[in-house]
Amino acid sequence: MTHILAVDQGTTSSRAIVFRADLSIAAVAQEEFPQHYPASGWVEHDPEDLWRTTVSTMREALARAGIGAGAVAAIGITNQRETTVVWERSTGRAIHNAIVWQDRRTAETCARLKAEGHEPMVAARTGLLLDPYFSGTKVAWILDRVPGARQRAEAGELAFGTVDSFLLWRMTGGAVHATDATNASRTLLYDIHRGAWDEDLCRLIGVPMAMLPEVRDSAADFGTTISDLVDRPLPIRGIAGDQQAATVGQACFSPGMAKATYGTGCFALLNTGATPVASKNRLLTTIAYQLDGKRTYALEGAIFVAGAAVQWLRDGLGLIAEAAETGALAATADPHQDVYLVPAFVGLGAPYWDADARGALYGLTRGTTKREMARAALESVGYQTRDLIEAMHGDWAGSADTVLRVDGGMTASDWTMQFLADMLDAPVDRPKVMETTALGAAYLAGLASGVLPEPGVFAATWALDRRFVPHLDAATRDRKWAGWKRAVGRTLS
Repeated sequence: MTHILAVDQGTTSSRAIVFRADLSIAAVAQEEFPQHYPASGWVEHDPEDLWRTTVSTMREALARAGIGAGAVAAIGITNQRETTVVWERSTGRAIHNAIVWQDRRTAETCARLKAEGHEPMVAARTGLLLDPYFSGTKVAWILDRVPGARQRAEAGELAFGTVDSFLLWRMTGGAVHATDATNASRTLLYDIHRGAWDEDLCRLIGVPMAMLPEVRDSAADFGTTISDLVDRPLPIRGIAGDQQAATVGQACFSPGMAKATYGTGCFALLNTGATPVASKNRLLTTIAYQLDGKRTYALEGAIFVAGAAVQWLRDGLGLIAEAAETGALAATADPHQDVYLVPAFVGLGAPYWDADARGALYGLTRGTTKREMARAALESVGYQTRDLIEAMHGDWAGSADTVLRVDGGMTASDWTMQFLADMLDAPVDRPKVMETTALGAAYLAGLASGVLPEPGVFAATWALDRRFVPHLDAATRDRKWAGWKRAVGRTLS
């Protein structure tokens, strides 16, 4: 058993990666699945698509690696966080489409709870804010809209889980209904200080506790797969939400280390150690990972639209054929045109948390072309990341000299990473192993299986591909940053 199989179930695709014992990659399989937009601001997935693509990519990755399941020591799962599934315990069938983390349909519910004065208590216990981003209000929405669902949930007939829980249930044939502490911490229902589901929060939001999964360490025994999933049953030994898995994969094990992952959105996490730090700047306090019953915390900033802005240029406007074109276009844009894209397509995340804001372009002239549009889309990622990093500096003194480790699809763009370093006025490190989310899941599974070393030894294997250092002069940086802040101010609802 010299390999680990990592399942990375993401927002737009499912992936499976086979890692060798030295954590080099033996094979990758990926499959996209449809997105559903039943109303403005609503985003759904068919849970059967999530399951189908997960199984097919697992099988394909093993075939491409040329190994049977007998060579696999364990499975690790990482998943799109906050995306909500409610299913029947008797059949495993979901009673409604999965409501995706990007979905804003519960904005009115969150606004009502805020107006009633509940946010301070919610933030104190969960580290989160009252925002439709999180799972709790999504669960309540399903229970209130599907006929008979609330009564069935209270009777124990229905189960709730983030995508990891749903996949785990299916993989084990319904034998295990569990999640890990990182995913539990994203639900609005979990007390991150006590490490337990909170009865008061469940009552407030309207989620019966009978629906909730058992919470385990991120590296733990999560059961064994059914025999017909692959060619033999396999142990499942690691689970973490995708951003926490990337934090592990980037070996950010010491307080003060930070990573940012650039996918559909961008998520920056700063390790604050064994003590949770309450944000004064509307960041989130979350569980970075939990090992041997000990929680490590992080400050997190969430940007809802990063790579999705480039997808919009490609699929929505038809300005580009491939995402890779944007860097070259940006490099040839007119430096005298300051065009700003505020990509609030599904509202603005940290540190603004404005669910009603919508995207806007500023600074357009008759001379604006797709070059300036491409540059504005890429620059918006750097500006939004600076928003997060400045908030982190304000919350925790230990972040002052942080070098940002980056991963995700957008980091392949040298232009974007250089602009990020320029706007942060700080180094940005891109690792050699870019599959950090899947790597983190694989490491957790290998750690729990006893085939991979303790975190300190694993951290020593992290290798740098390239460090981007700032080159932009201070006057230009300040001018561009001031323009961004004006654009955001005009966009806020």
